[in-house]
Amino acid sequence: ETEEVPLPTNNLASDNVAAHLDAKAAEEAADGATASTEAEAPQPRARDAAYWSDVSKRLPAGRDEEQKLERARLFSRFDPNGNGYLSLAEVDLGLKEAVGHQELFESKKVVMRAFQAAKSAAKTKSAHGDDYVERQEFRLLLLYLRQYLELYVMFDAVDSTGDGRIQIDEFTKAVPKLEQWGAGVDFTDAQKIFNEIDVDGGQNGYIRFDEFSQWALKKHLDLEADDETEEVPLPTNNLASDNVAA
Repeated sequence: ETEEVPLPTNNLASDNVAAHLDAKAAEEAADGATASTEAEAPQPRARDAAYWSDVSKRLPAGRDEEQKLERARLFSRFDPNGNGYLSLAEVDLGLKEAVGHQELFESKKVVMRAFQAAKSAAKTKSAHGDDYVERQEFRLLLLYLRQYLELYVMFDAVDSTGDGRIQIDEFTKAVPKLEQWGAGVDFTDAQKIFNEIDVDGGQNGYIRFDEFSQWALKKHLDLEADDETEEVPLPTNNLASDNVAA
């Protein structure tokens, strides 16, 4: 026999306090988990001179013997079945597994434009048509991958909303950046230049990446932090190919 205890009179109030404390503890635990996740999330790498030097190293497009050897090895890794030519899918996979550059692999517009540009700039007619890049075109492909990645970085810097389109207000605000890259644009002629880049004749009121890159190549735009790279030929049918791809 034990002594009988009095029935608590404030049980519901205590339950409310306990529930509040439990909720508070859960909230703090969730906040802690979020903070931990944010702390562990990798920060985007700065696109400085070291970044571009690393990109160029991963895409050996030089003409010296060492670069030729590296390029031959890389082509073999892109071409696992050894047939001597690469589909767009093989290039895409090669960028992920052989080159190991995540940003390039994820930039599908860059890969598509580079693939098309390499085909259009090739001096010899391919025996396999426009759907494959052959060994003799591989160097051009690497050059264009490097070039279009740089242009995409520029495009992304101007596209402040991140919707994949440049509106006139974004273009105007980016005039100082464009000047820094060598565009020769000022605020007074921003609208005129915008209309020239928008090859749709201003019907849609925005600039797509393919339009921007074609204009940027003609203007020889160059990022300040970029290392010196070989100039690539201007693609002749890039916009037409983009329309087909779209």
